[in-house]
Amino acid sequence: MQDLLGTHLEDDEANLPTRELTVEEAVEIAIGLHREDRLAEAEAVYREILEVQPDHPVALHYAGVLAHQAGRADEAVERIQKSLTLIPDRADWYSNLGIVQQGREKLDEAIAAYHRAIELDPTHANAYSNLGVLLRATDKPVEAEEAYRTAIRINPEHIDAYTNLGILLGGLKRSDESVACFCKVITLRPKHREARRLLALAHCTLGEVDRAVEIFEEWLAEEPGDSIATHMLSACTGRDTPARASNGFVERTFDGFAASFESKLAKLQYRAPTLVGAMLDDSGLQAAKQLDVLDAGCGTGLCGALLSPYARHLTGVDLSNGMLAQAKEKDVYDELLQVELTGFLRDHPDSFDVIVSADTLVYFGALEEVVAAAASALRKGGVLIFTLERAVSENVQDFRLELHGRYTHAQPYAERLLTEAGLTPEIAHADLRMESGAPVAGLVVRARKG
Repeated sequence: MQDLLGTHLEDDEANLPTRELTVEEAVEIAIGLHREDRLAEAEAVYREILEVQPDHPVALHYAGVLAHQAGRADEAVERIQKSLTLIPDRADWYSNLGIVQQGREKLDEAIAAYHRAIELDPTHANAYSNLGVLLRATDKPVEAEEAYRTAIRINPEHIDAYTNLGILLGGLKRSDESVACFCKVITLRPKHREARRLLALAHCTLGEVDRAVEIFEEWLAEEPGDSIATHMLSACTGRDTPARASNGFVERTFDGFAASFESKLAKLQYRAPTLVGAMLDDSGLQAAKQLDVLDAGCGTGLCGALLSPYARHLTGVDLSNGMLAQAKEKDVYDELLQVELTGFLRDHPDSFDVIVSADTLVYFGALEEVVAAAASALRKGGVLIFTLERAVSENVQDFRLELHGRYTHAQPYAERLLTEAGLTPEIAHADLRMESGAPVAGLVVRARKG
């Protein structure tokens, strides 16, 4: 091919003139760049290959994989499906198609792709493991467990399958078996952060909090200052409780599962966006696209479509860049910013008619600063709507960091702070989602600035 990024090969030993790359050599270069995460360079090479050979199946396929990584899901599906019409017997390619469809929330299409991968290669452990995730998401725990165990039989060192099986068994109250799965992950990869966290939580479920404390203390001995271990140790011990979860904890937690966030919440019957949307609909404000609206802690943008009818300008802010990339795909926000929430609110006084925050303040313990900042950012007559996890124990006077790492809040505490900030609160009780088979009690708050 001609002038591929100006790159030529040269036979140094024979001191022969340079020559142009062949297409197949260019494909090798593109895949090499792709594997090194040099995505912009890889994409440029794929693009030039496809200009010369639009139906090159390998370039099409991996250009589709790259598009998925870049958040361009529709392009990813189009390219990968086209590659499979050209080479229809590649199990790995069907597995990749399943991953992309899963990211698009097209669960039936993803399941079909994984099944096709398994038909082509019955030893495809990754396809079985990924299939298990979707079977669990579609409320088929027995089939999901079978898929995970098949993946493990094929590959006894399949870390994702053990991790996913442990999560499934924990949700089924089979905590001893769940612990065994996470222990296996840590045996295979001793510094696997998520497995350590999940193992500690499984011990908490069994009432073995001391064992969970040991896990986090050992983790911190190996990685001093680790944000997740530090936060979770405070949750287990009640010592050195932070006023809110650190930026590092939030970023790492949500960046780590941004792509699967919505499918995980769907399994938990997640209701927070619907609840705050209903509070907004009942606020008396008109859905006439005339308001400046802030989605505070927007995550993947689940509230965006609910807020858009009210907004002449819709801003979303979040600490997680991975979450913001998913929110961008919703194509409903005028502006998306990676910033810390309290500081952003302080820097924008008298700027918003509506501020909505669904399940963000559960990572704040002390609410004084963020509530005062939100009140200052609201215009007169503006509305603040948010959710909290409700403290059901009478021993919680203001807030408490729970074993799962989020905070619960007492209703009188929230009412007092809102009133002191010059807001008039209305608070309703609702279940925010299911967790470990039980509803999570919540507070749904609407407060108006007089």
